[in-house]
Formats: sequence, structure tokens, C-alpha cells
Amino acid sequence: MANPAPVSDGIGIANLPNQRHKIVAKRGAHFTLMVVGESGLGKTTLVNTLFATELSLQKNYARRHHKQLDKLTEVDIIKAELEEKQFKVKLTVIDTPGFGDYVNNRDSWNPIVDFIDDQHEAYMRQEQQPQRSEKIDLRVHACLYFIRPTGHTLKPLDIEIMKRLGTRVNLIPVIAKADTLTQNDLFTFKRRIGEVIAAQGIRIYQPPVEPDDESAAEHARMLVNAMPFSIIGSTEDVRTLDGRTVKGREYLWGVAEVENENHCDFRKLRSLLIRTHMLDLISTTEELHYENYRQQQMETRKFGEPKVKKVDNPKFKEEEEQLRRRFTEQVKAEEARFRQWEQHLIAERDRLNKDLELAHSAIKQLETELDSLQAGYGRGSARR
Repeated sequence: MANPAPVSDGIGIANLPNQRHKIVAKRGAHFTLMVVGESGLGKTTLVNTLFATELSLQKNYARRHHKQLDKLTEVDIIKAELEEKQFKVKLTVIDTPGFGDYVNNRDSWNPIVDFIDDQHEAYMRQEQQPQRSEKIDLRVHACLYFIRPTGHTLKPLDIEIMKRLGTRVNLIPVIAKADTLTQNDLFTFKRRIGEVIAAQGIRIYQPPVEPDDESAAEHARMLVNAMPFSIIGSTEDVRTLDGRTVKGREYLWGVAEVENENHCDFRKLRSLLIRTHMLDLISTTEELHYENYRQQQMETRKFGEPKVKKVDNPKFKEEEEQLRRRFTEQVKAEEARFRQWEQHLIAERDRLNKDLELAHSAIKQLETELDSLQAGYGRGSARR
């Protein structure tokens, strides 16, 4: 009796995800996160809390007042390599100190927007080179925009920069220091922000809803409904009233826990950024934002043609305006001095003309007297 033929397990296509997993696990990943917001909103603390390590030192805000005259938004780059269960992620955090810290914040978003565009431009230029083995990629995969917990609504500055960021990067709005608002005020504040975002047409990141995975789709809808995320950041361990040791902030009325979903949306934000949607943030940057920039540039430029740089630095514009005012004042002062000289010369000319006229009159008078003397002398000689 012949042995039964072995059951075929296919040609192996179904094994491709396992191969991809091995490649990704060996290569690791890189992720670039930008944080934007006014000073003192806890951007550094939240980044350290998100990745459970001290990526950035706390800033000295006393030094900030010595830089008020610069009125310039800076861009700081922090790089680190994180490892969890033998999987490595090269993390880059882009901080923007100086944004929104001045009385006049006009054009303070330009350095931030220019940085995002410059990273797309740099990557596009590298793709056009013959050798593309070692490309430097600092394209921003996600941007956390920190909103001050005023309890009212978005400020005009928030609206202006969020409009510009939403078309360039995966924008994720967060309400900083949510423990300074009551639950009712926080709910009303989030609703008002959502209404302004919808009315102003601001584009924010929307997690994809997978129709074939109900649990993932429900999780994505929950994240969408929670935006803007209310955040509490803390790297300190505190003890709760029931004896638990948690990350949070201790107050007279109790402890505000970082990972307690009844207190804030920190776990939702961490899930969006790291646990469930990091790959989608990276692919959206690659397939949507970068491709939009590349298409726009390729439609207006020839292949290999450099991008025209805009000299639109607010600091330089203010210095140029000061120089223009100083030059105008100097020209006016010189014109006033020349007018004084002109008046002095006219007066001197009039005086000399008057003296000359007097001299001519004196000469004519002397000539008349001379003629009279000569006539008298002629008559006297005739009598003799």
C-alpha cells in the first residue's frame, strides 16, 4: 500500500512577514520627534517621561531672559539610541527653544517650518546622488505641539503655526500640564480646541482605522476622540495614599499620576507615538508629506537645480529695519546741516552784495565829487 502524499504548506509566500521581521529587528529603526511650544510647558519633562530616560537636561529659564533681545527661535537636536528586548531605535528629538517667548512673535514659526522643509530638501538631494548608501535622514515623523492650559481656546499664534505644521508633518496637539485644570474645565477646553481646529481647517494626524481588525479600529477611534491629548509629565517617583509608587506629581490634595487614564492621556499618547502607530507615522511622513514636498519642488524646479533660499530671518529683518532707520536719521541730520550751511551762505552772499553795493555807491559819490572838483578847477582857470 502506497504512503499518502505529504500535505503541502504552500510555496512560502506566507513566510515573508517573518523575513521582514528579522530584517527590521536586525536593522533597527530611527524615529524623529519634534516638540514645539512656549517655554515652561514641560516639553523636556514629557520627552524624558515618554522614553523613560533622561534624554535632555532641564533648562535654566533664568538664562532665557538674557536672550530676549535676540527674539530668535532656535532649533536644538538631541540624539540617542534606545534598546528594548534587543531591538534598537535611533531616536532624534528636535526642540525649539525661544518659540512664543516674546511680546512680538511675528514670524517666530519660520525657523521651525524652514527646518522641516530643509530636511525634506536634504533627503531629496541625497536621493539624486549616484551613491545613496549612507543617507542622513532627519525628516520629522511626528510633531507634538504643546498648548498652554489657559482653559479658554487656542491663541492666534497657535492657530498660525498649527496651520503651517499640519501640511508638513504629522501634527499631534497636546495640552500641557493638564493637572492645573479641573476635569470639567479640561473637558470644555478640549472641546473648544477641537472646534477651532475643525473651523480653521487645521490638519492633525489621524490614526488609520483598520476595517478588518475591530480591536485595532476601536483603539484608533479612541485615540482620535481623545485629541488633543491632556498630558502630565514627571520623571519622579511618588507614593500614593494607598501605598503605590508611581510616576506623578504630589499635591496637598493627592497625587496626579502620569499613567492613570482618569488623570491624563499620557498612555494614549505613548501608545500613539510608540506602541501602536510609530510605523504609520514613519510611513505617512515618507509617502505623504515627503512626496508632497518632492512633487511640489519637481514641478517648479529643474532636476538638480538648487532650492532658492529665502532670507527671511526675523532677527535679520529687525536688524535691517534698525539699520534703515539709522541711515534715514543720518540722512535727515545731514540734510538739516546742509540747509543751515545754505542759509548761512545765502546770508553771507546777501551781506557781501550789500557791502558791494555800498562800495559802488561810495565810488560813484567820490567820482561825482571828483567831477565837481575838476569842473570848479576848470572854471577858475578860465577866469584868469
